[in-house]
Amino acid sequence: MGSKIKKIEYYLPKNVLTNSALEKEYKNWDAEKIERKVGIRERRIAGENETALDMAFKSAQKILADYDKSKIDFLLLCTQSPDYYLPTSACILQEMLGLGTSVGAFDFNLGCSGYVYGLAIANGLICSNIAENILLITSETYSKYIHPLDCGNRTIFGDGATSTIIEKNDQNGIFEFVLGTDGRGYKNLIVPNGGLRNRFKKQDTMDNNTPNDDNLYMNGPEIFNFTIEAVPNLVEKALSKNKTTMADVNFVIFHQANKYMLEYLRDKINIPKEKFYINLVQTGNTVSSTIPIALKQCLDNKMIKIGDKILLVGFGVGYSYGATIIQI
Repeated sequence: MGSKIKKIEYYLPKNVLTNSALEKEYKNWDAEKIERKVGIRERRIAGENETALDMAFKSAQKILADYDKSKIDFLLLCTQSPDYYLPTSACILQEMLGLGTSVGAFDFNLGCSGYVYGLAIANGLICSNIAENILLITSETYSKYIHPLDCGNRTIFGDGATSTIIEKNDQNGIFEFVLGTDGRGYKNLIVPNGGLRNRFKKQDTMDNNTPNDDNLYMNGPEIFNFTIEAVPNLVEKALSKNKTTMADVNFVIFHQANKYMLEYLRDKINIPKEKFYINLVQTGNTVSSTIPIALKQCLDNKMIKIGDKILLVGFGVGYSYGATIIQI
């Protein structure tokens, strides 16, 4: 007994923020130069009253449009921008989607590694006979954490949601996982205020009109240093645990952080270009949604075919990282 990905869909907000629009806001800001470096031309931004739960619902509606929702017996929602401290957004989503009350549901708070962790949770639930058909959703609105004057983070992050159905299957399509954590770097990608340790101080943002601890902070150089140290070792362990080599993997999809970082990792790990996917140009870094969006795009574009083995690698905020191999 094993598990396999059945379907993937994604939802992107209607609002488009282009490099050209940002160029008009910031002095000495070059739209073409930014695209060459980070690989992003535009990103989607959630509406003022559009939340991660709203986007999760729209994504789930797409995937359930031609799938019998009565088969779903577990709902997982990965988000770091929940509508409420409590209750759990997944519980609200269960009712919104009209799923049965026998469905298990919970949120989990992870970012860039969230999809890999979600697959691990889903696979564990299926292999332990707790569930048979799982709806895994990722949904993030980082844009709501970013100050309007923060050109760096506004350049990189976009909003989006994805839905994946993982089913019990006689032939396993989700293989061994390698997961890791290094909490020493938690301060390098953080929204310092807003939780119960440090409450929001919105009046400071309004008075000073400058980024402060109410907003997203990212130490880019430290994130880069962590990534180039952790990810090559992560890939090596994932291949070893799955008793395979890069030559036997048909395709590789990393968390879509930015083009420069991805190309650096590809060269460092010696991954053939024809096996490696980079496409942030119209979505930007959508955090936990980047990997499933990339998977869906590769399937739609026939870059991945039935039977292919794909290495998935997530890494970032936390620090948290994980990798696995799936077979379509």
